[in-house]
Amino acid sequence: MLRVSIKDTAGEKIFSVSEKAVLGRDAACEIRIADPSASRKNAGIFASDGSYLVKDLRSTNGTYLNGQRLEPDKGYPLQQGDIIKIGNEIITILGGEEPGPKESVQDEALRPLKEEMHQRLLRRMDLRHASMDEMEGVREKARNALEDIIKEMAASLPDGIDRSSLIREILDEALGLGPLEALLKDPSITEVMVNGLEGIYVEVDGKLRRTLKRFSTEKAILRAIERIVSPLGRRIDESSPMVDARLKDGSRVNAIIPPLSLVGPVITIRKFSHKPFTINDLIGRGAMSTNMSEFLRIAVDNRMNIIISGGTGSGKTTLLNVLASFIPKGERIVTIEDAAELRLPQEHVVSLEARPPNIEGKGAVTIRDLVRNALRMRPDRIVVGECRGGEALDMLQAMNTGHDGSLTTAHANSPRDLLSRVETMVLMSGMELPVRAIRDQIRGAIDLIVHQARIADGTRKVTHIAEVQGMEGDVITLQDVFTFNQSGYSPDGKVIGEFRPTGFVPRCVEELRARGVKVPQEIFS
Repeated sequence: MLRVSIKDTAGEKIFSVSEKAVLGRDAACEIRIADPSASRKNAGIFASDGSYLVKDLRSTNGTYLNGQRLEPDKGYPLQQGDIIKIGNEIITILGGEEPGPKESVQDEALRPLKEEMHQRLLRRMDLRHASMDEMEGVREKARNALEDIIKEMAASLPDGIDRSSLIREILDEALGLGPLEALLKDPSITEVMVNGLEGIYVEVDGKLRRTLKRFSTEKAILRAIERIVSPLGRRIDESSPMVDARLKDGSRVNAIIPPLSLVGPVITIRKFSHKPFTINDLIGRGAMSTNMSEFLRIAVDNRMNIIISGGTGSGKTTLLNVLASFIPKGERIVTIEDAAELRLPQEHVVSLEARPPNIEGKGAVTIRDLVRNALRMRPDRIVVGECRGGEALDMLQAMNTGHDGSLTTAHANSPRDLLSRVETMVLMSGMELPVRAIRDQIRGAIDLIVHQARIADGTRKVTHIAEVQGMEGDVITLQDVFTFNQSGYSPDGKVIGEFRPTGFVPRCVEELRARGVKVPQEIFS
């Protein structure tokens, strides 16, 4: 049940939604809206795959979710604390529990029966060690076998059970990734997190929410992990309890199991975007201003070295992909990543991917190995997905020796913190360099730092674009060119602020103008 609240002059009314509820002025609506500007059937709340969605039903004056007008007939996921506005009526989502009938197959009492059916299916078809790539054409045979198993166990099944849902769940668990299948197909979900049997969480619009889905047993979670990693020639067991992998669509997967994890097997999936973001998408989502995007386009086009900094999940890779798309066609681009995520529109792109050690602990190829090799591949541009260690020294040397226009990302809390972070990564290379020499390398190599952050309301924004100016004594000097200035919060919890140029015209602009590059003065005003 999902509980919602409506407050008006008569007080607060609490409604419970099981499968669906229509909101509007019509007397037949499950939730009546008194405001005369509401349509007779304005919006609907629907249960869907263990969660709830709100849809605008082609209303005249629209339905708003957390201040954003909904597109007609498109489902938007709801979570506790969300606010729906219809006319002047405010509907608050209070949260709730499982939405009854269609979720009844996930009831605690059914779990042992489902596991027994699963085990019988495995004994009949021996799917235990099959990879996901080997599942093509097997599903129909497994469905037929499972229908026979259900007939055999019919006396043990509760009355009124939805057998088609039961079959689908067991097939997903036996042949795929179980309850994760539906979540991975949902385009609104960007990350999926399995915390053992404690629950499955997802990230939607930058915010975490708990789903109603869960695995039946820890063995089922382990089987899903095995199905992901086995085609890649990797394993996960007590001797190797952590693994990084990726799904067929490019989504990144990290798994960690006991004894390292105390809550059971844990899976974290960063979903792969099938449609790469463009600069217009970022502007439309409020991640940066038009002036900032124009400055970055000019900087990339004219071969400035740029590092994107930010925390985990702040959108660094997405921004890197957008900036790399500004590289002119015809240039040879070499991309280097731990897990291939970049999707560039240019034709001449060579993609390299690091390789972890095999089962014997041999054969690893690191990002640093690939950066060194890339220098021998006649690149016009080098794009490194993320610098984490000694490869930072190789990147700085490349930037200082003719490989201008290089792009990379690194974890840091601010542009100033990034400089300290790069120093630390250079020292991790094993080279015993004086701090002054390292800072000279950084000052000569990096032109711009673009800092991206995930702010309080879950949105991602470019909060700083800073220019590396030079040295004052032993200190590298930075100057902000653009910043995001937060001024408060809206009634629905959204951050209010604006992107502002600082009024400072970067030194690089004068150099570009001297070379005949037109840089509009107004973008800095």
